[in-house]
Amino acid sequence: MELRSAARLDEARARPPFTPPIARTPMAPEHWHGPPGHRDDEPWMRAAARRRGLLIALVVLQAAAGAWGMIAVLPYHGGNPLEAATLALFVVLFAWISAGFWTAVMGFWLLAFGRDRYAIGAGVLAEAPLPAEARIAVLMPICNEDVARVFAGLRATWDSLAATGEGAAFDFFVLSDSSDARARADEPWAWLNLCQATGGFGRIFYRWRRVRRKKKAGNVADFCRRWGRHYRYMVVLDADSVMSGECLVRLVRLMEANPRAGILQTLPRAAGRETLFARVQQFASRVYGPVFAAGLHFWQLGEAHYWGHNAILRVAPFMRHCALGRLSGRGPFSGEILSHDFVEAALMRRAGWGVWLAYRLEGSYEETPPSLLEELKRDRRWCKGNLLNARLFLAPGMPGAHRALFATGVMAYLSAPLWFASLVLATATLAANALVAPRYFVHPEQLFPIWPEWHPAWAAGLLAATAVLLFLPKLLALFLQCARDAEGFAGRARLALGVLAESALSMLLAPVRMMFHSKFVAAALVGATVAWRSPPRADAQTGWREALRRHGAHTLLGVAWIALVARLAPGALLWLAPVAGALVLSIPVSVLSSRVFLGRRARAAGLFVVPEEASPAPELRRLKELLGPSADAPSGLPGFGRPASPDKGLHQPPSLPARAS
Repeated sequence: MELRSAARLDEARARPPFTPPIARTPMAPEHWHGPPGHRDDEPWMRAAARRRGLLIALVVLQAAAGAWGMIAVLPYHGGNPLEAATLALFVVLFAWISAGFWTAVMGFWLLAFGRDRYAIGAGVLAEAPLPAEARIAVLMPICNEDVARVFAGLRATWDSLAATGEGAAFDFFVLSDSSDARARADEPWAWLNLCQATGGFGRIFYRWRRVRRKKKAGNVADFCRRWGRHYRYMVVLDADSVMSGECLVRLVRLMEANPRAGILQTLPRAAGRETLFARVQQFASRVYGPVFAAGLHFWQLGEAHYWGHNAILRVAPFMRHCALGRLSGRGPFSGEILSHDFVEAALMRRAGWGVWLAYRLEGSYEETPPSLLEELKRDRRWCKGNLLNARLFLAPGMPGAHRALFATGVMAYLSAPLWFASLVLATATLAANALVAPRYFVHPEQLFPIWPEWHPAWAAGLLAATAVLLFLPKLLALFLQCARDAEGFAGRARLALGVLAESALSMLLAPVRMMFHSKFVAAALVGATVAWRSPPRADAQTGWREALRRHGAHTLLGVAWIALVARLAPGALLWLAPVAGALVLSIPVSVLSSRVFLGRRARAAGLFVVPEEASPAPELRRLKELLGPSADAPSGLPGFGRPASPDKGLHQPPSLPARAS
């Protein structure tokens, strides 16, 4: 027994370590109110200024037209306080959906009729060799994740990269913040098995972080301080990310061809889930996503979004300018940055480096939440993070485009309570008209009476105009996909039917999201803490008891709302039905949409099929192959998880090299 233990210890010492030698480099936060860095006067900057001026003009004109229509619809034409508040909320929300409408229109135009000569990929040679000195680190930060899924995705990406012949330039790092004992026991074994299966010792590294600060952003910053000086670029992934080797190599070539690019973000395609809810989200992302992404690129150019994963970053400027400090003070808008990606992009741009969206680049994949409730758990974290970023909106030196991104991040959640408030005001207006006699003198010192007017035809016209802004982008995306890749969606008929079904489900889910997001905003404003847990990486289904607990209050609100309007103004029930009716149905919709068997039936019928299923990419096929059932691996992944031999328990055995900390 002693000889056997000694042999295993000698074997461990002969293996490469979990991590490379540490070469520390300082990475300290700059002052939030620091001056802007050097920015060249590049042609794309002038083009971006012209385009954004056009967007502002279009939104203002459209909002003004909507305000004029709303004034005509209101009985007192906005002359009393209740109607004035209703009008103000309507204008804000109408401008919000108008910005999305014009983003989709310009994206459709860009994809259908031409290429943008200012796009980052314009004129870059696809086969340009990677320079020998350009080292790239592929980072996968994880925290209490499904170990099998994490290492299967990493293996699929590794195999795809190896097939390109450029893999020697890349090192892979699994950066663990896991606190769960099972995950901590499984992760080193999964790393060991992956290295043995691929010959990746010395190229694939694993580190468990003892002191877990600042969550994912702190994990990436810790990597930069320890090993960042060895690499020119880093590609940041999520635990559910998969990327093709061609995509990774193309990202590096684009960065090499654009020396002032600091961040290059891909457009990840959602795939891999089986619940009905997830399949609908995958379908919507695949059909509408390219149009909106192209539109965002048209307005943003080199001052784009960074979503924190499936992107490449230039390490040196990131280390110098993008370390995140605390927001000073006390209260709900102080403390550590939560939505780090928007802030890192703004700091990179403030220092003079471009942030680009490679909206045409293929080979980047992610997964969606499996159910509505899991999506809402994620949204609560995002809501808190985006509202916190509002502190930086007026920080000196921040680029104007990224101030706008901070504002849109806030508005993505603030629009929910604004919408809810507008509905409450509309209901109050109905109640006032039903219970109170008409007032003909609504202003002090008014000489002549104002007669209330009701114009149902004008109201229908305004509703139709709003519907055009909401649904025309979907029709444009449908037209584009029918012309390009209808077979990938199981044919044009099923593609069109899928858009109709997705729109119907979205109408049912929108009021539910409105109520939850309103609650999230209120909680963030009073300083409620938010648990930051990793989302499930499997097809988790919602139970009836959980749905009753989470949606019960909304169901009662919907019933009471309908009863109130039916008593006061029965003619308004048709107007209220899409909102209050959706709240009444929230429990069964939430439960049934989370069911795997309904998702599979939809797929068997050719509904909500995406090209990644009709003709899977090699990386996704490899991922599915690796995640197949196996009796040898407790985690369900062949070759991953803990070995089954009884002398290797749940904890780190002596045959593994020591972890760096």
